[in-house]
Amino acid sequence: MGLYKRGDVWWYTIMRNGARKQASTGQTNKKAAALIFADAVSGAQETKDIVHVAPIIDDHSFDELKERYMEAHSKRTKAEGSIIRDEYSFKQLDKSFAGQSLKDVTPARISEHKDRRRHEGASEGTLAKELQLLRNALNIAMREWEWIETTPFLKVKIEVPKNAIERFLTSDEEVRLLNECPDWLKEIVVFAINTGMRRNEILTLKWPQVDLDRRVLTLLITKNKDKRGIPMNATVQELLRSKATKRKNSGYVFPSEVGNQIDPHNMERAFRKARKAAGLNDVRIHDLRHTAASRMAQAGIDIYKVGTILGHKDVRMTMRYAHLNVESLREGVDALMGL
Repeated sequence: MGLYKRGDVWWYTIMRNGARKQASTGQTNKKAAALIFADAVSGAQETKDIVHVAPIIDDHSFDELKERYMEAHSKRTKAEGSIIRDEYSFKQLDKSFAGQSLKDVTPARISEHKDRRRHEGASEGTLAKELQLLRNALNIAMREWEWIETTPFLKVKIEVPKNAIERFLTSDEEVRLLNECPDWLKEIVVFAINTGMRRNEILTLKWPQVDLDRRVLTLLITKNKDKRGIPMNATVQELLRSKATKRKNSGYVFPSEVGNQIDPHNMERAFRKARKAAGLNDVRIHDLRHTAASRMAQAGIDIYKVGTILGHKDVRMTMRYAHLNVESLREGVDALMGL
């Protein structure tokens, strides 16, 4: 309830005896509209109606929401990979809401966005991330910035796909993929499968984080904002010893041709080309991490250790791989025979 802008004209909403009344002031000037709004409130009070009025709320746009959210929240509180994810999600949301008032971000418009993205072939997981970002930004705009009185997500459901076990590579598929990768990408694929590290953790890795003698990698900036150590196996140690002789001034372990950090989008394009040539169109870069986790579980490694290597905060994330390690449970049922 209160004074708000619809297009160029100011409107007002008041509650009288529990019933909502909306009306146009007919004014484009905020001060003139505020006088009309005050008269409407005063008139209702003179009739001794029960009137509830909220403070006047300035009109804000989706573009303002995006800019402030990215600066005040995403870039200050999230890891680089998550920031890139937010930028991509807002790019898709722009197609539906750019230039619009936040009051035009209605359940119906959100439903139209869902339909458009599904028609474009977006997965339910991708769409869920876009809507979760929009919901979070609108919640902050309502609770902290007082830009809006309510959020459309009180009426909108976000369909989150079941978090089932993701795709992982067999040994044969790994060979097929590596055969189609350029040398720089082949190194990253081998490294990812043998460490379980996230894409952003790999691309931002620098040589001071590598201890070849102790065979330990130290991650300083992770998705969960926690410092994490990862032991190297012989494959990773050999790969890094070879690369250590060709270090570039930037200090990145996996630098671009000019020595800078590799652009994630360039890596994604190269990976898609390689997987297509290998006949593995359903494999994503993130599935290299799932491959590492699955192979550790299949080898009988304790689920807690797998989760620690992967940097999972919640054991439920790691439990997705537990069914691959059934043999490790045999000791438990064998113990029952002695009771």
